[in-house]
Amino acid sequence: MSDAREADQPRRSNEPEDSPRGRRSEQSDAVSDAREADQPRRSNEPGDSPRGRRSEQSDAVSDAREADQPRRSNEPEDSPRGRRSEQSDAVSDAREAEEPITEADQPRTGTGGTGTGDGGPRPRRSGQDDGGRRKYGPLGAVLVIIPTYNEAENIAPIVARVRESVPDAHILVADDNSPDGTGKVADELAVEDDHVKVLHRKGKEGLGAAYLAGFRWGIEHGYGVLVEMDADGSHQPEELPRLLTALKGADLVIGSRWVPGGRIVNWPKSREFISRGGSTYSRLMLDVPIRDMTAGYRAFRKETLEGLGMEAVASQGYCFQIDLAWRAVKAGFHVIEVPVTFIERERGESKMSRDIVTEAAWRVMSWGVGSRVNKLLGREEP
Repeated sequence: MSDAREADQPRRSNEPEDSPRGRRSEQSDAVSDAREADQPRRSNEPGDSPRGRRSEQSDAVSDAREADQPRRSNEPEDSPRGRRSEQSDAVSDAREAEEPITEADQPRTGTGGTGTGDGGPRPRRSGQDDGGRRKYGPLGAVLVIIPTYNEAENIAPIVARVRESVPDAHILVADDNSPDGTGKVADELAVEDDHVKVLHRKGKEGLGAAYLAGFRWGIEHGYGVLVEMDADGSHQPEELPRLLTALKGADLVIGSRWVPGGRIVNWPKSREFISRGGSTYSRLMLDVPIRDMTAGYRAFRKETLEGLGMEAVASQGYCFQIDLAWRAVKAGFHVIEVPVTFIERERGESKMSRDIVTEAAWRVMSWGVGSRVNKLLGREEP
């Protein structure tokens, strides 16, 4: 029993190796070494010892686990961790590349989107990606609608400028049986140029009715974009490409005089006061962010017009433009304003009258009051 106890103790230095105690001590050391071989190798163990080999295997497993984690900023790119992290970054970049560009670089926005931070509902139409951002399809064929009444002196020059500015666009002259022969001049232009069409109407029924008739004609004939343009040259055809470019990311684009970069030329102060005042009044009464509510230089997508309920529009003149802009905002369409230069007509007479201004004032007030009442009572907008 005493020998067994002593065998568990390290061999004393003065015991000969071939003594019984020496042999027993050697056996005890072997057992101890076997046990220690199962433990991770200490830092001072040689790599070719049993302990070293076991520790190296443990380190390999640990490295494999760490390789699944994103590479830390101080890891070299050619390490296992670095290569795994590069693959993860590549997948992340690919996913981000599929996201549509935001509209932060777009011109001023009237509703929806993120262009200027103006709040508003998202468009209530199809064509949205998984992120909730709109995807706009191609524009399609462009039709420029030019209503006329006694514009015989102006129609040929404005048609020529449109054809030069946007050669692929078609032009529809909607003439209200002008006494000065504007319709006849338009017919002659149509004979010479197959991009020019003429819509002859029975009589003078107002700007709104002429545009509505032009919209219906354009939609029936398959045009994807419908543009409003005056015949007197106040709307510059050379600026039309800017509107069409903006329409690639919008439902309605308004050529605006009252946003930064927009301006007017040769207008009397009284006319500017009426225009600015009318837009401000409409914006406040109807609670919309559009700055130039009365602007008549506009580009619509076909789908936008189809969603505005044109059959219910009965307003004319200034009020017609306010009506369509407000309907677009209520329907959740994305409206953009781009700056344009408005030049007072040089030939012919303006169609502006006191009756047009009066109609706009009372209709806008009626719409605004009705809208507020509906909100208070929890009713949906008509």
